[in-house]
Amino acid sequence: MSTEYPHLDRARAESFGATAEQYDRGRMPYPDALFDDFAELRPRDVLDVACGTGRVARRLAQRGLHVLGVEVDERMARVARGHGVEVELAAFESWDASGRRFDLITCGEAWHWLDPVRGVEKAAELLRPGGLCARFWGFNAVDEPLVSALEAVYERHAPDTYPHARVPSPDDVSDLFDESEAFEKLEPKVYWDHHTLTAEQWVATVSTYSDHQRLGPERLGLVGAALREAIDAHGGSVQMRFGTYVVRSRRV
Repeated sequence: MSTEYPHLDRARAESFGATAEQYDRGRMPYPDALFDDFAELRPRDVLDVACGTGRVARRLAQRGLHVLGVEVDERMARVARGHGVEVELAAFESWDASGRRFDLITCGEAWHWLDPVRGVEKAAELLRPGGLCARFWGFNAVDEPLVSALEAVYERHAPDTYPHARVPSPDDVSDLFDESEAFEKLEPKVYWDHHTLTAEQWVATVSTYSDHQRLGPERLGLVGAALREAIDAHGGSVQMRFGTYVVRSRRV
């Protein structure tokens, strides 16, 4: 299957719910500045698409914003509700908004799991004029010599799995928002944060990614043990920069 259409791989797209609690604990937090910038827009109503465990929604709510989450996986939604997030269970593309409209739509780590055509159409339906649709993804950047040591683990044990330790190459897949007359393209933004992770924390983080989940418990355990060994051999911790790449489109 072409990587241009990851949303068609539903087994992988919906794999996160099996480890919802681990996902909630293990994923890196987005920088405060990202949410501060959203709050400065003063949106009346925010929709968090594919809200997962509510990691985005609750950071927005902490800034006094009214946030509604939409999530397709009941297991992920259950965790989000446990954090006080209001969640409606549905696939975004077919969700019935019952006439509600929004000033801000956010989606962290998940837009690529949605139908790209219907997703743009749905966002256009739901946003008020001037409203913003912000889609964002986090990535890890680890320096040498550790990054090469981590990549060597995957070469030995899981060559079909991405190490998630370098700044990714620019994505050459077209953004259908740019082709829609309903949206104005804004410049992408990147937010940076710095973290120090123990070997255990690093393994817990990368284990939440879908390409790692599909390895299965035994193989994932083998990779995790080798990663811990590599990190211990390079000082026992991971000094990393965490980047958040934000793509923004404004409803005309």
